[in-house]
Amino acid sequence: MWAVILAGGFGTRLRPLTYRFPKPMIPVRGKPFLEYIIGFLRRQKVLDVVLCLHYMADRFVSYFEDGGRFGIRIAYSFEKVPLGTAGAVKNARKWVKGTFFLLNGDTYLDVNLWDALEYHRGRCALATMVLTNASEPGRYGLVELAEDGCVLSFREKASLSSGGYVNAGVYVFEPEILDYIPEGVGCSLERDVFPGLFESGELYGYPSSGYFIDIGTPEDYRRFEKDLGRRFKPDH
Repeated sequence: MWAVILAGGFGTRLRPLTYRFPKPMIPVRGKPFLEYIIGFLRRQKVLDVVLCLHYMADRFVSYFEDGGRFGIRIAYSFEKVPLGTAGAVKNARKWVKGTFFLLNGDTYLDVNLWDALEYHRGRCALATMVLTNASEPGRYGLVELAEDGCVLSFREKASLSSGGYVNAGVYVFEPEILDYIPEGVGCSLERDVFPGLFESGELYGYPSSGYFIDIGTPEDYRRFEKDLGRRFKPDH
């Protein structure tokens, strides 16, 4: 099964670091952040990965090559212009003939992907987003679930301060999701695709309590550096 990783963004909130590195390639204790995600996938036996790239794409290719020295197989999907989170998935369509995982290249979530897949299939979902609890949902988007896990509402990066389920940047998708994404134009999963899916009852949420980090701000980037020494095993 393929894992698609979105890694094409400019990382503007992490400047000036992202003038030198694309955000997923920013070093954390001697390794690019993306290498920790790759290790997470390898440990879960998800060994086929496609990286969706635009900004400084050559940095990824020169470091990871075909993935062999990291114990996985890597393919590359290049965007001539930024296509957004949904457009990047559409651009990688040659690799997503079956059910696939999608991950953000700037977030890390400790979740059992196969449990999420079982949950997804048990509900015959078209799309399942993995959720986590956050005290500041305004950064991520607040998600409300029905008792069966169907998403009732999704507010992307709403101006909210109370806690709740938020989108953790990990998904299980059926390939038919590509039918909801226009060809060759920039568009967003969160703004342009998910609203239609939850209105039709095809979007589900899978709550997770595992460790979560988004390195999109300098404060959280530094927190991940500290957490590596406290929370993670040596093989991370």
